[in-house]
Amino acid sequence: MLLKRKENNKKIKNKKFNIKGSQLIIVGSLLILGGLSLVGGKYFYNYLQNKEEDNKLQDFYEVQEQIDNTDEEITNNEDKLQEEKKEISVSNEEYIAVIKIPKIGLEKGLYKKGSYNNNVNKNIQILNDSSYPDEDNGNFILAGHSGNGRVAYFKNLHKLEREDQVSVFYNGSEYRYKVVNMYDIEKTGSANIIRNANKSTLTLVTCRHNTNKQIIIICELEEKV
Repeated sequence: MLLKRKENNKKIKNKKFNIKGSQLIIVGSLLILGGLSLVGGKYFYNYLQNKEEDNKLQDFYEVQEQIDNTDEEITNNEDKLQEEKKEISVSNEEYIAVIKIPKIGLEKGLYKKGSYNNNVNKNIQILNDSSYPDEDNGNFILAGHSGNGRVAYFKNLHKLEREDQVSVFYNGSEYRYKVVNMYDIEKTGSANIIRNANKSTLTLVTCRHNTNKQIIIICELEEKV
């Protein structure tokens, strides 16, 4: 009788162990599935964001081609040319310009000043004090985040050197700049921009990662294509 009780107790203990072991396996499997879902969701979200960016860039370049074709077809009527350019630009509700820096693999669309998306926390921002590229001796000023986040579009800006090329596509033309100067300033909320006021320039501003300084990169216009 005592032997049977011991055997029964042993079976009960083994049964309890099997139940707990099964529960641990189930919980572990759920945790693994949850982790995989989070990682997969992140990659899928980034895929969708990149796909949307590619579509916007394609739409922008199609509009630029339309504007360029308008330039070729109309040569003697400047008023009509400007009106058609304006109508085409208005039809593009997304980007008004694209900046391209081959050395660091950057190609990013820009929203007009006053747009909800023209914000350094959402995109590369055209600053309010900026002029547009087609203004003679103007200064096109762009600011962007550095670091590791998704909106850190200027994270590799520190790799640029003098003579490096930067292009801005705007209103049917490509504005080709070269880097002529770069320097650091203290991060105070305002930037002292040192440039040649007799030249059309592009100024790029970002934070130097993990410091209290900002990088200022001055580019001068070489040609308009």
